[in-house]
Amino acid sequence: MQIRAGFELVYECPQPTPMLLMLNIHYTRASDILVPDHLVTTPSLPISAYRDSFGNWCSRVVAPAGVTRISTDALVNDSGLPDMVVPGALQTPVEHLPEETLIFLLGSRYCETDRLSPIAWQLFGTGPTGWARVQAICDFVHHHIEFGYQHARPTKTAWEAYTERTGVCRDFAHLAVAFCRCMNIPARYCTGYLGDIAIPPPHGPMDFAGWFEAWLDGQWYTFDPRNNVPRVGRILMARGRDAADVAISTTFGPNVLKSFRVWTDEVIATQPSP
Repeated sequence: MQIRAGFELVYECPQPTPMLLMLNIHYTRASDILVPDHLVTTPSLPISAYRDSFGNWCSRVVAPAGVTRISTDALVNDSGLPDMVVPGALQTPVEHLPEETLIFLLGSRYCETDRLSPIAWQLFGTGPTGWARVQAICDFVHHHIEFGYQHARPTKTAWEAYTERTGVCRDFAHLAVAFCRCMNIPARYCTGYLGDIAIPPPHGPMDFAGWFEAWLDGQWYTFDPRNNVPRVGRILMARGRDAADVAISTTFGPNVLKSFRVWTDEVIATQPSP
């Protein structure tokens, strides 16, 4: 299948404002990209790019005073298969984990493992390990948090999501990531596109999505406590310790986000007329 994915962000800045942007599809999907997701700015601005320590592709611009529009519109090949489910995947003891996974066992800006560790061990310490433990964490988070955009705020942490029991997809992911780390399972936060492909209506407003990956049995697997079912058409943009590492934009000066649109749609092939 093919997926059209893109966005339009409109900022208003009172003065020239440097920005870091993490808005491109992850390099692991490079071979699937049919129409590249080049960033387009109005007015036209110089864009430089670099790869961060997690391998994410980042762009740098200086938005001028006034209104700046940033957009892209890509076409991506996708298998059309749902997220992989491997119930037999085992948990790797900490002493045998690869060094590159260890950073994803540590507490981070939005995932306070020190505060949540006693709760995690009380909830999940006597249950099964491996895939079943991560799924038990996702089941708990899915039912513990009430989803609602009115509950979103950029400073909310996993601890606050746990205590307030409300949040958006990133809060679901942060709490599950924190619980996994507390239970000695490396977990990393992911952001990207996730449309309503193969999901019956009604559909909610489109937004970028947050989920996470857990290290089990020698590889990373996708988990999504917000939806808590395998989904089709997930397109990764960036990975990191938590949302602080994968912010879609980081601005170094005052600004107002005037408009925000995201789209992720399956492209339905049409048959030529006879």
